[in-house]
Amino acid sequence: MQFLTDWLTELLKEFLIDGILSNLGNLFNNVNDQIGEIAVQVGTTPAAWNAGVFTLIRNLSETIILPIAGLVLTFVMTWELIQLIIERNNLHEIDTWIFFKWVFKTMIAVLILSNTFNIVMAVFDVAQNVIHNSASLITGSTAVTLDMMDALEAELLTMDVGPLLGLWMQSFLVNTIVIALNIVVFVIVYGRMIEIYILTSLAPLPMATLTSRELQGMGQNYMKSLLALGFQGFLILICVAIYAVLVQSIAIGGNPMMAIWTCIGYTVLLCFTLFKTGTVAKSIFGAH
Repeated sequence: MQFLTDWLTELLKEFLIDGILSNLGNLFNNVNDQIGEIAVQVGTTPAAWNAGVFTLIRNLSETIILPIAGLVLTFVMTWELIQLIIERNNLHEIDTWIFFKWVFKTMIAVLILSNTFNIVMAVFDVAQNVIHNSASLITGSTAVTLDMMDALEAELLTMDVGPLLGLWMQSFLVNTIVIALNIVVFVIVYGRMIEIYILTSLAPLPMATLTSRELQGMGQNYMKSLLALGFQGFLILICVAIYAVLVQSIAIGGNPMMAIWTCIGYTVLLCFTLFKTGTVAKSIFGAH
């Protein structure tokens, strides 16, 4: 009878250990896959991220918003001319050079408006170039090595059935939590790209005000927002790199329960910092 009990105990321990190793391996692999996905997404330009959406946004911007921006520019430059004339002592002192100044500003404004989409894409190209140049230096891997799994298995073999059962339940719960956190990370990273498309679609309107003395704040703030969104990807990459280093420092062989919950803590911290990257980027560039 004792032989049968020992056999069942060993069988149950083997089942629990296999389950724990599988759950923990999937946990770190899922995290590693998500890290790699983030690095790829933030390093992709709007044109390369989704060609269909990019073409749609460009067509909408150039066929619907650009004509409206042309009307806005007409009003802005007309008002600018009126202000230039009135400033010269209510029409008593008029110099011909102010008309040349106005014509030059109008030419610059038309040039900017007609190349709005190229200017916007240039901003993101610069930001993506920075991200690409830094990706090879600051990205890391959170994959579990065979040595780590062997050390964990040796640690689990010394544990009784009760603690193993509790650890298996915790590892299963943690896997579920990581899947939910991965969804949060997905929403943050993909939401940034959708925000870029939305901001790009209305680009001609604020760009039409850049040469106006009274309304140029709208265009300047728009350019700051573009820079903030572009370099938010760089901040996201830094958060991911810090997270990878923290996860790599987890000692799986010492205390498996502590390792699992530490990984969860770091993943929650990653989600929090990713949410903050947008605010930090806007504060750096003074966008609001």
